[in-house]
Amino acid sequence: MNAPGDLPLRDIHLPPEPGWWPPAPGWWLLALLLAWVGCALVRRGLRAWRARQRRRALLAEFEVAAALAEPRTRLAALSALLRRAACLRDPAAASLEGARWREYLQHRSAASGGITPADAALLADGLYRPMIDAQAVQGLLGPARRCYLALLAPDPGGSAAQR
Repeated sequence: MNAPGDLPLRDIHLPPEPGWWPPAPGWWLLALLLAWVGCALVRRGLRAWRARQRRRALLAEFEVAAALAEPRTRLAALSALLRRAACLRDPAAASLEGARWREYLQHRSAASGGITPADAALLADGLYRPMIDAQAVQGLLGPARRCYLALLAPDPGGSAAQR
């Protein structure tokens, strides 16, 4: 029998450290979650940027219409812009005429102190009048701008049309 010191024993060997690749399943899930959140944030940012660009373009278009010199042309451009903004907000506004169109304009701009009944009448049927008062059209610019901005403002209810 051999003495305890004479046994051919080797030193204890620890297993090698685990490699960094492939990562554990939890790290894969975390990476997927971070990628999803990143994509959602980029998409949201792009949507907000596009909305700001669209709003700037629409406001620039309003300023061009407001700068027109001839009152009849200015009134026609303002009326068309308000109609387009109303259709963007509510597609059913495309079919409104006469008194219903005037009520719609007054209702949409009421919170901003916008369109008065006389302004709404000028917008609705001013183009059909034989004479247009240039001062009335000039006085319409402020209320029309407030109404236009109210129509372009995001819907507080978050309707599907704004998404």
